[in-house]
Amino acid sequence: MAKLSTRNRLPGTVTEVVKGDAAAKVTIRVGDVTMTALITRDSADELGLEAGQEVTALVKATDVMILTGEGDLA
Repeated sequence: MAKLSTRNRLPGTVTEVVKGDAAAKVTIRVGDVTMTALITRDSADELGLEAGQEVTALVKATDVMILTGEGDLA
């Protein structure tokens, strides 16, 4: 089995795949939360993504920023 350094692994279910010419928008239900990923259409085709499919979302980011309506952009 392949190994990955990504530690943020979120199992979920694909709820929608919308394919454009170059990109695909994939919506995944993770518990009570819905996530959306934008990937290449080629990747979506190669993975055979479709609604109802069980997948794992791998999240790798250098930072995540959150701003509330009360946030100060100072």
